[in-house]
Formats: sequence, C-alpha cells, structure tokens
Amino acid sequence: MFNFIKKVFGDSNDREVSRLSETVKKINALEPKYQAMTDSQLGGMIEEFRARYKKGETLDDLLPEAYAAMREGAVRTLGQRAFDVQLLGAIALHQGRIAEMRTGEGKTLTATFPAYLNAIPGEGVHIVTVNEYLARFQSEWMGKVYRFMGLTVGLIEHEMTPEHRQASYAADVTYATNNELGFDYLRDNMATRRERLVQRPLNFAIVDEVDSILIDEARTPLIISGQGEKSTEMYARVDRFIPRLTEAKERDEKDEPIPESGDYIRDEKQKSTSLTESGVRKAEAYFGVDNLTDPANTELYHHILQALKANVMMKRDVDYVVKDGQVIIARPSRPRST
Repeated sequence: MFNFIKKVFGDSNDREVSRLSETVKKINALEPKYQAMTDSQLGGMIEEFRARYKKGETLDDLLPEAYAAMREGAVRTLGQRAFDVQLLGAIALHQGRIAEMRTGEGKTLTATFPAYLNAIPGEGVHIVTVNEYLARFQSEWMGKVYRFMGLTVGLIEHEMTPEHRQASYAADVTYATNNELGFDYLRDNMATRRERLVQRPLNFAIVDEVDSILIDEARTPLIISGQGEKSTEMYARVDRFIPRLTEAKERDEKDEPIPESGDYIRDEKQKSTSLTESGVRKAEAYFGVDNLTDPANTELYHHILQALKANVMMKRDVDYVVKDGQVIIARPSRPRST
C-alpha cells in the first residue's frame, strides 16, 4: 500500500527536486548567452543585476540569470562547470534550506552561486566555516571567481585589528569561522561608540558543515570576560578535576558509545568531547553547584568542556606545539596540487 501511494503521489523530496529542476532548466537554457560574452561584459553583469534589483525585481526573479552568469565565471576562472546537482543545492541554499551533499560533489563551488545572488543588494554575505584554515583557503580559491564577477572578498582572521575587520566585513562576500563571527558580534554589543563596531547589519549567511557548527560547536558558549586571579585559579581547579572522569568505552550494536558506561564521550571524527549525565553529576559534586547547566554556571561549564577537550583530544606536537613558553595551535598544511 505504501509503495502504491508513493507512486501515485510521489515522495515529497522527489517532488521538491522536480520543482527545482524546472529552474535548473532555465539556467541551462541561458548558458549560451553568457558563453558569448566577453570577460568584461560578464564581470559587469553584477551592476546590471543591482540596477534591476533596485527597480523592483526580486532575487528570485534574477536567480536563473545570476546563476547562469556565475557558472560561466567559474568555468573561465577555475575551469569548473557546475553540474545540475550543484545548481539544485545552490537553489536550496538561497531558499534558506540545508543542502546535504556528499564528499566530492563540489559544495565549495555550490556555495558561490547563492553568495553571488545574495550579494546583489550590496548588504554583504557571510560564508561560515569550521576553522580558520578553511576560511582562508576557500576565500583565496573561490575569491578568484568572485573578483572576476565584480565582487569584493573579505577574510576574518584571529590576529586582525578592528580596522582590518571593518574592511573585511564591508566586502561583498566575507569568509570567517563561527567563533570569529560570534566574538565580533559580542564585542560589537559591548562597544560604547559606533565607530568601534566592526560588523554591519546582518544580511545572508551560508554555513559550511552546518551540523558541526550549529550542533557540535554550539555546545561551547562564547564567553568574553576579563582575566584575573579567579580565571587563573579556575584553570587549575578544572585541570585537577578532569583526571577523575572516565571515558564511555562500551558501545551498542550501532558502534555508538553508551553514555551510561562513563563520564564523557569522545568523538574522534568531530574532534569533540561531551559530558554524560554521570560526568555532569561528578562536576556538580566536585565544584559544589546544584545545576551545572544553569546560566549562572556557564563559565564553569565552558572551562570544564575546554579542559576535557584539551586533555583528551589534543596531542602535543600534533594538534599543538609549545614554543618559547607559548601554546600554538597547529594548523593543517595546505594540500598540494597534483
């Protein structure tokens, strides 16, 4: 019966893909038009799109032409022509949806299409990555096509000054990690003068590895606080507490850790750790608090999670190095082209 109903009415996802495919057909039909353009004509299309947008056309109206133009721009700068499946993902991203793409399906190129389209109003687009290396690498690689298509590209890095941050946030497309964006947002909300703000009003964002950033990374709160004796003492207290915890090593039939078998769970793939209910109870008893997840204990919880990750996941001379008395987080080397 289920299969019969599915054949008659169709799977909801299949129907949606079929609907989006009509837009892909329009993009493909426009391809010869943009292939015939010169480089300067193609790069100048952003101004034409912006003029039409100001006259009342919506981004949805402009999507087929903008995507067709961007596809040709990627061909000329990167030597990559987006496949239909990438265009489907790009349409979904513009609509604010999650596009699940397998490794090798070209999600980095896919993101350039909604970024270009949503840069048309001139209000900025953020592309959020999980680490600084990816932000820098993608901004340099995809930056070629953005600049060719008449857009400016910004990059937010940890050591940047407020002035450089302001310039990067003012670009049409800005690459940054979730942490840098979050801390800049917090600092802007603490600023006492308008000229000290680095971010402009938020417009449109594309989140790479959305499950990692919005679920795993979101477990660790972003905290801005002054340094003092209390903070230094807290590091030492938490570091003494971590060895009291045991790892949940027993696994179920799906090879997933069983939380009841230990105080914390280690996830090698995501490079993350989390406390189990047993671990939370131990922490509450050790630090003398009634509820570790209470907002009043946010800073303590953050210290525990960070110390747990540092002790369990981070390996010296692999994930970090100690140089001249300072701890330096190691970054992966850039892949060589073959």
